[in-house]
Amino acid sequence: MKIYTIDTYHQTIPRYIAVYLIFGSDGPVLVETGPGSVTPAVVEGIKAHGVQPGDIKHVLVTHIHLDHAGAAGWWAQQGAHIYVHEVGARHLVDPSRLMASATRIYGDKMDSLWGEMIPVPEGQLTAVADNQTIHAAGLEFVAMDTPGHAWHHHAYRLGNVAFTGDATGMVRPPTPLLEIPAPPPEFKADVWLQTIAKIRAANFERIYPTHFGPIDDVAPHLDRLTDLITTNANLIRSWMEAGLSREEIVANYRQHNWDRVVGAGTPEEDARYFYSISEPAMSVDGIMRYWNKRDGR
Repeated sequence: MKIYTIDTYHQTIPRYIAVYLIFGSDGPVLVETGPGSVTPAVVEGIKAHGVQPGDIKHVLVTHIHLDHAGAAGWWAQQGAHIYVHEVGARHLVDPSRLMASATRIYGDKMDSLWGEMIPVPEGQLTAVADNQTIHAAGLEFVAMDTPGHAWHHHAYRLGNVAFTGDATGMVRPPTPLLEIPAPPPEFKADVWLQTIAKIRAANFERIYPTHFGPIDDVAPHLDRLTDLITTNANLIRSWMEAGLSREEIVANYRQHNWDRVVGAGTPEEDARYFYSISEPAMSVDGIMRYWNKRDGR
């Protein structure tokens, strides 16, 4: 088995969205597709390893967000079978609601950011349940339900490694940058911490987050992630309790995280690249919604 990290160069930015190319005894498999806007870069990436689009017969996506599954329909057009969490499967068959929701957020930037999202034919889609085994190209992937970032989220165990989507946060190697994507409406701090405990208990030798690249020091990474989820969620709650407006909280959160990642040694250029796409305001909205629901507001 060989695993390669394909850089999608989303918005020409390196080391932001990964697609993983895995070779089994019966051929190649993709984990994640990236958005439709990066398909040419992904195709070039797999060709560098001797793979043509039509060679890909199996594509696993961790969840239906556009940066992870936006190009699933395109790969289905090339002949691939798509595997996705059972909760999100209907949105790949009919992505109209998903795209409408994203358009409300991104407006006229939709096409340049995410590109086209083509429906996946039902006959080429498997809705995957927790602990289900997927047999693909001579490999056995086992789905792990991993909510917290999204309810429709799986990590995929492959032997002693796992492809973890957004469940293990966002990194930008070789810098120490670590961030939590917490968009509404599905961010749940307590649930995410349970997911981290589940991943920790599996004792993986290596994990492969989609943003970006393999991590070998798994336990220390999960320690940092646990602390970050707790700290950032509680920080926003404290600002809410102090009566700050949403705009004030966004400004504070943006500055806090900039200072945190740059202060930890992340070059400013890398931080600017990262936050040019990963807008902190979306995480503020997700975390505020979480606390409002928890507190009955």
